[in-house]
Amino acid sequence: MADGVVERRKEPAGHGRLSRTRQWWRRALGSEGYERHTVLLVGKSTVAATLAWVVSFSVLNAQSPAFAPFSAVLIMQVTVYQSLLQSSRYVAAVAVGVAVQAALGFLGGPELLTFALVALVALALGRWPALGSQGSQVATAAFFAFSTYVSATSDLAKVTQLGQIILLVLIGCGIGILVNVAVVPPLRYRSAEHGIHTLARALCDLVGDMHPALRAHEVGKERTGQWRSRARRTEGLVTQARAGLHTAQESLHYNPRRLLRRHRGRTGFAGYDAVLAALERVLYQMGSLTRSLDRWSEDGSSPRYRSFLECYADFLASVSEITEVLAGLDEDKLNDQAPQLCRLADRAQQCRRRVTEQAERDGLPLADPARPYGVLVIEATRLMEEFQYTCDVLQHHVDH
Repeated sequence: MADGVVERRKEPAGHGRLSRTRQWWRRALGSEGYERHTVLLVGKSTVAATLAWVVSFSVLNAQSPAFAPFSAVLIMQVTVYQSLLQSSRYVAAVAVGVAVQAALGFLGGPELLTFALVALVALALGRWPALGSQGSQVATAAFFAFSTYVSATSDLAKVTQLGQIILLVLIGCGIGILVNVAVVPPLRYRSAEHGIHTLARALCDLVGDMHPALRAHEVGKERTGQWRSRARRTEGLVTQARAGLHTAQESLHYNPRRLLRRHRGRTGFAGYDAVLAALERVLYQMGSLTRSLDRWSEDGSSPRYRSFLECYADFLASVSEITEVLAGLDEDKLNDQAPQLCRLADRAQQCRRRVTEQAERDGLPLADPARPYGVLVIEATRLMEEFQYTCDVLQHHVDH
């Protein structure tokens, strides 16, 4: 598989619409990812909507059968937990909207002033925090209920049709949940790995650009400013990685797939959480390091400091090797990757010690706040503490 991926990357992908479509479907059929999840979600939503329509139109002969398939699709979320949560909020919102219409409609009749009062009360109740993102459905349900109320010919028909709206919503939500649970319920282990991959790749790319420049003694203001800007932009990646981890954790709740044998040993994300937290701290340290380099003076071009720069470049190169492995972290391969990371961490620790020894040998002004050398030595130590912790967490996960 790996060789196949490398071989495909050697050839440029086609730019035509047909070619892009083939590539999209190849990714959807060939591997876990956005494309496959999209196909599954569309397919499951179609099945749920169709079943809900059959029940509401053919079985119940409802006056407004579209409520059922609309509800089934609306609560088809990426996780079973979210489907349950959003369906409960949606049913509550619809019930509140219908109740508002029933109360005001029977008191005021089908008048314009009544509709205005229904809209006012429904929109106000839609702000209720407990309803979350489904708050807007209060007004939507109230408006549909008012339309149904106006078209009914008797009080009994009005009550029956208003109650039928809630019944159809319950049917649609129930069918949607059943389809989501029964047909490949989403289990998003890989989204946790993806967040770590993204952060580690950003680190790898940044460090990979830094150490050759330091080794060549090219630390000009423009270059260091770019490094500092790139380190600052990675803050958004941390938020995305956290969201991916949250989705992965949430996908376990009420998910029957976690009971399957191949998933039984993968029901916790403590290791991912610890690694992600460590990478977050590493990014913070990298931001501090790039700020120190951005304040670099003309001393960097002096022969006195070149040995220090070269040692620091060796250290960053060893760090780059660690981030390269983290960028390809795979739970199925941790038995091999964790020992490899520990070996790379030991090598990076040796490089970090040489940085300190070289600084002392050259007599660099480590205590001078106007010079970056002391901060760079400290940041190297802190970076290694976080990387060592990350490697230890993964090795502990493998051992246990």
